[in-house]
Amino acid sequence: MSRTAAALIIGNEILSGKIADTNTTFLARGLFELGIELRRVVVCPDEIDTISRELNELRSTHDLVFTSGGVGPTHDDVTIEGVAASFGRPVVQSEAVAKMIRHYYGDRVNDAHLRMANMPEGAEMIRSSEAPWPTVVIDNVFVLPGVPEIFELKFTDLRKRLDQGQEFHSQAVFTRSGEGEIAGLLERIAKAFPGVMVGSYVKWKAEDYRTKVTFDGNDADAVAKAADMLVDELAPDLFVRRE
Repeated sequence: MSRTAAALIIGNEILSGKIADTNTTFLARGLFELGIELRRVVVCPDEIDTISRELNELRSTHDLVFTSGGVGPTHDDVTIEGVAASFGRPVVQSEAVAKMIRHYYGDRVNDAHLRMANMPEGAEMIRSSEAPWPTVVIDNVFVLPGVPEIFELKFTDLRKRLDQGQEFHSQAVFTRSGEGEIAGLLERIAKAFPGVMVGSYVKWKAEDYRTKVTFDGNDADAVAKAADMLVDELAPDLFVRRE
């Protein structure tokens, strides 16, 4: 059975539309490659109580949770406080990280910079090969920054830790059929292969096809057979190609 994951995207700037969230897409693709099923994404404001409440639910119902945002030096960076509240732990300063920050900023270091050394008591720190500060991990929660370039660096470094040799297998069938015409068939396929995720995606102005049907799962044989069932039962003139 696949491990499950959730993402808690934190930031008023996401909710106001000032910043486009690209971290969710990057995370979803990375988890998919590792055979981990991203089941839920929650976006919430920079509020300690809200972060704590949402995180409590996500970490109790998923194997892994990844947060994004709210770990910088400014007043609205309250993710660490929210995570600590979720676990009922105090916020403490990591001497090791504080030392890194002082070395990095030199004479320019101030109290705001040193806020980035705060973490929930008892949290683990994972050093990144390129990102300047370690990633905070507590139980099944990975606390990542919101800046996409740093988020991507840190998640890439975490892949080895997350990799348990699982993977999803995928196949896609492109058809000239509308979704309505094949909805019943797709329902039968989904019931016949419960371990395969069956998805259909309409291309409104595609030149060569109308609906792309995807099949994803941990079992390569089941994925292939599910795709076979669609191809076999689809009218020949509606079939475009298979990938």
